[in-house]
Parts: sequence; C-alpha cells; structure tokens
Amino acid sequence: MELLADFLFLYTMDVQQILVDVTDPGNFSFQECLIFLGRSDKESLHFIREGRLQKVILADGIPVLLTISDHGDGRVAIDVLPVAFPELEEKSDVLSTAAVAEIRRYVTRWLHLDADLRDFYKWADANPLLEGLPSRYRGLRLIGIPDMFESLCWTIIGQQINLAFAYTLRQRLIEHFGYSITVDGAVYNLFPRPEVIAALSPEMLTPLQFSGGKAKYLIATAQEIVAGTFSAAMLDSMSYQQAKERLVALKGIGNWSANYILMKYGRFPEALPLEDAGLHNAIKARMQLAAKPDAALLKQITGSWQEHAAYATFYLWRTLLPQ
Repeated sequence: MELLADFLFLYTMDVQQILVDVTDPGNFSFQECLIFLGRSDKESLHFIREGRLQKVILADGIPVLLTISDHGDGRVAIDVLPVAFPELEEKSDVLSTAAVAEIRRYVTRWLHLDADLRDFYKWADANPLLEGLPSRYRGLRLIGIPDMFESLCWTIIGQQINLAFAYTLRQRLIEHFGYSITVDGAVYNLFPRPEVIAALSPEMLTPLQFSGGKAKYLIATAQEIVAGTFSAAMLDSMSYQQAKERLVALKGIGNWSANYILMKYGRFPEALPLEDAGLHNAIKARMQLAAKPDAALLKQITGSWQEHAAYATFYLWRTLLPQ
C-alpha cells in the first residue's frame, strides 16, 4: 500500500516576507551553510537554487514554500508562499501569528541563527586538532534537523550503513509514505507524518530494503509520538542527561543516535556522537594517523570538548567535504 500524496499545489495568496535577526552576525555565512546543505545530490527535502534555500514545511498546519536568503544586514529573509492541497476545505488568506512564529522557529533552529560562535572559535583556535578551522569555515552554523520525528527517523535509517544508501532509504520512505508537491513545475517533498508511519507494518517497509529491525524501530517510534508518550515538547523541556536517557529508552536508539538527535535537533552544545564513523575519519585525517583512533584515544581527544563538543564534531565533519 502506498500512501504517497502527489498533489499540485494551488496558490492561495501572494508571497510574504519574514526577516529573522542573526545572533553574532559577524560569524554567520549563509554561503558556508549552503555548501554544507548542498553536499549531496541525493537530497530531496530541500533545494538550493540561485543562491537561495527552498523547502516546504507545515506551519500551523498550513503547507508553505520557504525561500530563504541572506538579507545582508545581519538578517535572513524568508519569502513565504502559502499553498493549499486542492481537497482541503479550510484555506487562509493570511499567515496566522502562530504560523509566522513557527516559521521563525523552524528556520532559526535549522540554520542555528541564534548561536554565538565567538567562544567556540576562540577555543577551537587554541585546540591543535581544530586550529585553523574557524577561519577556513568562518560563519558556518551547525545545520540542524528542526523536526524531531524526522531527526529520529534519520538516525534510525542511517545506522550501520553508508550515507549514500541512507539517503536512498529515506527517499523511498518519502516516495511511498510522504507527500510530493509541485509548485511552478518544481517538485518538493514533505517527510512522512508520524501517524502515517505508526499505521504501517514492518512488511510494508522491508520490500524497500529496510531491515526488519529498522522497520520495527521506525514504526515503534512513530507509535510513541502518536500515543503522546514521547514528544518534542517533552524533549525540549529536559536537561541534556534527561533527554539522552529518554531517547535511549526508545527502541533502536543507542548512544550515537541519541547524541546525534540532541546535537541536530535538541541543540545541546555538549552532545557528542563519539561512535560516529565520520568523526573518526576526520580525526584520523587531521592527526595523520595510520588507522582510525581507538576508543581510548577518542576519549582522550574529546575529553575537554564539553560545551564545544557539538560544534567541534560538526566542523570536523565539514573537513570531509570538498574544499
């Protein structure tokens, strides 16, 4: 059974613009963020066109196409085009206050617009492993995943497989159970909603090359969210340690997955996905090691990272991309 909804959006109103202030604007580079966001040609949830970032999200229940650009004065501009599914009865001619607030929160969380990098840069330039990276990638923010359910699914999907295949599996999930939207001839995708995945059986995912375990974990996670036993509001109200403990209590979420979610969604600065293969490869290359660092060396290297752990990890990941 395919639950894909492939609709042509109808315009409901003119484009509206929202301006969002950037914290520490001297250390913000929209271009550096675009480089990271454009790292894979398999990406299908956002697009970069003519130096602008485009994505469809739901804001206060209304689908909107966001076109994000650098406003050039310490602010980011978000051009918002509300669109409507033809079969929806309710339509709005104006963005609600709640929708505007949700769009602001989403983009701020996605691009980490409220981060202040000055302390991290000072610390990194004094760290032999990270020295020079602040100047090389100045203004790069830790690109997040603002939707908690999507971040959970992405970590489950990406476990023990390479990044290219993880993108392939995610795209299959979107194609079969998400939404495909056409605006001005361009196709945009919405990630599946928890209630859709919660209603599946593992046998509906395994033909898409999901392992039996991953299929069960995705469904179980969605069911917890639908049942209200786990939510973004709960996670947002917790300390780092509380959030980590709650995440690893979910089926299929271990230490790496929990820290990845707390780094990319939760925005906890101390989140450190220590088991991450990309982090190991970056450390190996930076230190010119003959082999990947073992657990003891990793703990020695990262032991002092503390509140800089998430950004240190992210900047090391950046070194793995083409310059």
